[in-house]
Amino acid sequence: MQKQELHLEAIPRVKEISFEDFYEKYAKKQKPVVIENFTGDWNAISKWNLDYIKSIGGEKIVPLYDNRKSINTSKKKFNEPDLKMKLGEYIDLLKKGPTPYRIFLYNLLKQVPQLNNDFSYPKMKLRFLKGLPMLFFGGENSKVFMHYDIDYANILHFHFDGKKRCILYPQSETKYLYKLPNALIAHPGLDFNDPDFEKYPALNKAKGLVTELEHGNMLYMPEGYWHQMTYLTPGFSMSLRALPISKVNLSKAVYNVFFMRYFDNFMRKILGERWNEFKEDKALSRTNEKAA
Repeated sequence: MQKQELHLEAIPRVKEISFEDFYEKYAKKQKPVVIENFTGDWNAISKWNLDYIKSIGGEKIVPLYDNRKSINTSKKKFNEPDLKMKLGEYIDLLKKGPTPYRIFLYNLLKQVPQLNNDFSYPKMKLRFLKGLPMLFFGGENSKVFMHYDIDYANILHFHFDGKKRCILYPQSETKYLYKLPNALIAHPGLDFNDPDFEKYPALNKAKGLVTELEHGNMLYMPEGYWHQMTYLTPGFSMSLRALPISKVNLSKAVYNVFFMRYFDNFMRKILGERWNEFKEDKALSRTNEKAA
């Protein structure tokens, strides 16, 4: 019997594109795209790899996350790390073999300012959050849970040193993705690399996109797009973030940042694991009703 697969189409790819054409054809129209050589003049393209990052930032203490573990416990707040260690030690760990530990939303450039000399923000109409160039690291087979970003940012996601697989879904597919109430993530039991369609039948109706990123590639993720990443080899990425173009999405971002996450942390504190269990049960029952 043939194994059932997700309904995924390849994200469009282009070799090169001007900043003006990128904005008009993709950002303005909110269409994902992979650009293989968007910033060929960046020093980062020739300099940035794991060894270089270790050489200039190896002594910095970084937060680590253990795949889905941190989102499954009521004892942790939103985005609270599982442990911390020196960046150099973590990079050594990545090179030894598969590890579940990842770094995400880490502003290393604030702690190592010289990295800011290796790239520049594209000159286009997007309103970049220039104080927040975030880095993400992962080892072979480490996974980022399916989620969308709290601030509905337009994301330019640049990958360095290695390969990773990226799955995207637009907000129109949210009804099939087993979204947890009062959260921005899919059900923690749902493995998008090996989905159980008997337990999560609505997923069979979801239509998404997929690509693999290599060193120097840039993936554009429009505001509110769901995304799940799997590191095929050790590597890291940098995201440049820009405010939502849509006023509706901007209002959603404000609600998420200033109310939703604090409400969720409050309910975790009051109800403990019962709050997580409630959200997971609700996501299953609500989404399966729509699949019927």
